Amino acid sequence: MLDGLSLDQIRTFIAAADTGSFSAAARHLNRAQSVVSQTIANLEAQLRIPLFDRDGRYPRLTEQGRQMLADARSVAAGIDQLKARAKGMAEGLEPELAVVIDVMFPMAVLTRAVAEFGSVFPGTPLRVYVEALGGVAQSVLDRTCGLGVMGSLPVQTPELVNERLIGVEMVIVAAATHPLAALRGPIRTAEFARHTQLVLTDRTALSQGRAFAVLSPRTWRLADLGAKHEFLRANLGWGGMPLHRVERDLADGTLVRLQPEDAVADLVMAMSAIYRTDGPPGPAGRWLIEQLRTTSAACPSGPGLKG
Repeated sequence: MLDGLSLDQIRTFIAAADTGSFSAAARHLNRAQSVVSQTIANLEAQLRIPLFDRDGRYPRLTEQGRQMLADARSVAAGIDQLKARAKGMAEGLEPELAVVIDVMFPMAVLTRAVAEFGSVFPGTPLRVYVEALGGVAQSVLDRTCGLGVMGSLPVQTPELVNERLIGVEMVIVAAATHPLAALRGPIRTAEFARHTQLVLTDRTALSQGRAFAVLSPRTWRLADLGAKHEFLRANLGWGGMPLHRVERDLADGTLVRLQPEDAVADLVMAMSAIYRTDGPPGPAGRWLIEQLRTTSAACPSGPGLKG
């Protein structure tokens, strides 16, 4: 009996519950009241439970009806999602969008962009990974993700297309109690070399044999930017960080900005959208690229971002 349940019965049940009467549900569905009443009665017979109490002037949901209503809404929403996804796939829309984001990219920009994504593409599941250095490029190269946002490892390979998004300002910092924090003016490279530098390390082999802004022979390497941030706050070394990640620490004096005498002090990391040349983004991916670009420009909490 239960295998004979129809979507029409479920939608009629939801309409009756939402409108408060069978006659109102009939008007909403553009049907005769008798058809609505009979549809609900057939559904109750198949489920073997009363969904409405009909003793009063208007039918009221029974306790079983209230519990079944939540399941009915879930079934209807699932069918709507299936139909939207099938329609999108028929029109070329990705059935799912997997994106890998560089850990240096501002999360405030990402969350605002994906919030809009959920409204524009409600039927497209989104998977988001956060990686550092070569992890972004590797995820796109091996097709784990169709789209990446990369900055901390500029990889030039014919398999990848790069589209510039924004620049993220990088700063060199140390704890307020670190010996380097007591120095005034531009700091010589030799002085940096006397102290442990905290360096973000690559989990992949894409940057093997390459160093990025490493000024000290004494390094501690961490694969997580959050861990590096906490090590800096704990006065375990000095290192570079995205300005947007440490601006609160700089404002309250937990961290101090250091000024090297060379040009690395004003480093701006270019962030680019990347995808395989043989796998360009579909409508959802293309929309997300543009949304990340425009959201970055408009984000009110975007210090350290360069257009």
